Amino acid sequence: MTVDRKTVHLLDYVAGNIRSLVNAIEKCGWKIEWIRKPEDVKNADKIILPGVGHFGHCLTSLSDAGYLPVIKEHIEAGKPFFGICVGQQALFASSVEAPGVQGLGLIPSQLERFNPTATGDATKPKKSVPCIGWNSASTVHHHQEADGTRKSFYGLSETSKYYYVHSYFTPYVPGLLEKDGWTVATATYGTETYVGAVGRGNVFATQFHPEKSGAAGLRVIKAFLEGQAFSTPTTSSTTNGTVTSKDSTHGLTRRIIACLDVRTNDAGDLVVTKGDQYDVREKSSTNDVRNLGKPVEMAKRYYEQGADEVTFLNITSFRDLPISDLPMLEILRRTSEEVFVPLTIGGGIRDMTDPGTGKTVRALDVAKMYFASGADKVSIGSDAVLAAEEFWKRGGKGDGTSGIETISAAYGRQAVVVSVDPKKVFVKTGEEAQSHHFIKTAEPSEDGRTLCWYACTIKGGRETRDLDVVQLVKAVEAMGAGEILLNAIDRDGSNRGYDLELIRQVKAAVGIPVIASSGAGVPKHFEEVFRETDVDAALGAGMFHRGEYKVSQVKEHLAEQGLLVRPYEELQL
Repeated sequence: MTVDRKTVHLLDYVAGNIRSLVNAIEKCGWKIEWIRKPEDVKNADKIILPGVGHFGHCLTSLSDAGYLPVIKEHIEAGKPFFGICVGQQALFASSVEAPGVQGLGLIPSQLERFNPTATGDATKPKKSVPCIGWNSASTVHHHQEADGTRKSFYGLSETSKYYYVHSYFTPYVPGLLEKDGWTVATATYGTETYVGAVGRGNVFATQFHPEKSGAAGLRVIKAFLEGQAFSTPTTSSTTNGTVTSKDSTHGLTRRIIACLDVRTNDAGDLVVTKGDQYDVREKSSTNDVRNLGKPVEMAKRYYEQGADEVTFLNITSFRDLPISDLPMLEILRRTSEEVFVPLTIGGGIRDMTDPGTGKTVRALDVAKMYFASGADKVSIGSDAVLAAEEFWKRGGKGDGTSGIETISAAYGRQAVVVSVDPKKVFVKTGEEAQSHHFIKTAEPSEDGRTLCWYACTIKGGRETRDLDVVQLVKAVEAMGAGEILLNAIDRDGSNRGYDLELIRQVKAAVGIPVIASSGAGVPKHFEEVFRETDVDAALGAGMFHRGEYKVSQVKEHLAEQGLLVRPYEELQL
């Protein structure tokens, strides 16, 4: 005998990776009905409004399609409504992101942009914007029971962390929203405390993405679907990060990313591989592509070990047409059904010509397919270098046609990662470096030179360009990139630790988040990069693939050293 699952209605106005939310809802035992036109809202009981990107785009799209009046009627009728990310922001009156565009106005407050310099300590660096990472949703502001305990608000836990990605926020003013009956959960970024979740009656909304917040986020979705606004708190089961940290328990955690280089082996199967400076073939008579495992299985393993994000780099896609890469799309689909943290996909995201039809395929078209298959971000590599060269030829201006510009315009800059592959070029004098940004390195060349600059490369590191890493990251930030994945060819596969000098130079050049990559071999390397630089996240690959260390062991080491990490929670639905 089959039991009919309950239904929730989802309003999709092209909000990015909607597949992840669908998978999360289905994981909770519910099914989806799509709202395709305003008339569908009247027939819906529970509605979820997800969103990423621009406040103005969201509200204007909803208004032009005739959704705003019927959404207001739905809420006024006392029917359940759940807004996610920009879906939460839509509840407020307005945002400085889009002056003149009105929100639903349920809460008469305006969203502000994060202040990069508001760190609370003038000696500390500026904050990265967008704010990307795992943070709290603290409900200590709401009422206590007679026995001194607090009810859980939509499954939120004081010990859990949730995935946020946003540039705009609603400042939390103690008592301001509560006096109108709202329950508020807060997060902090630097000195700024803001609304991380808010609810009243039939309305609930989160600034964070519950569908990307692991078991903690699924618990929130389930609580909404089952109408459990307040419930008795449950004890979460954690498998890592249980050591008490000396960091504050609030604020962003130290983000650990597992990266899987995926390519076709000689038998035609997609496998996870890893090379030394991008050489992925075995040093043996067979010369086979190094096969470290199956992509979906390994991604799930790292998720269960506590990875905060998973990145797939399709390292042979530049030879083919990614839009026809059905095996890679299937890997994304299958992974997103089991892995509820952010997924990034890189490789071949550029404008190209379909050899079969002769038609032009835009980078935006490739990105759309990846998003539809389960990706949350796309990583652009070689094409970003070429776009940056054209940017500087135009006198430091974009023309709106690059993949970075078109994808960030459609999905928001938080959806665009630029993967940078620089390598050291040693020079004898600063004049020899010409216009490039050079440094004095603590690791001289074999002939004793101490001055160097970092040259950008394309095509998997095989071609060096006359563009330095600072010129590149400044250009892509201006064009709309939301994050930098900073590799170091000289460190790749070395297990010597991250290139701290390179990381410091790039962090000083941009205001967007930077992910350290290449060279990690032991947990202490992660501690070192977080203590010695202002990097926003750190990525590991080979040390995880070879089974030398687990992601959980890295997090346990960081916690023991007093650094705040996100604990992995067992799925208990």
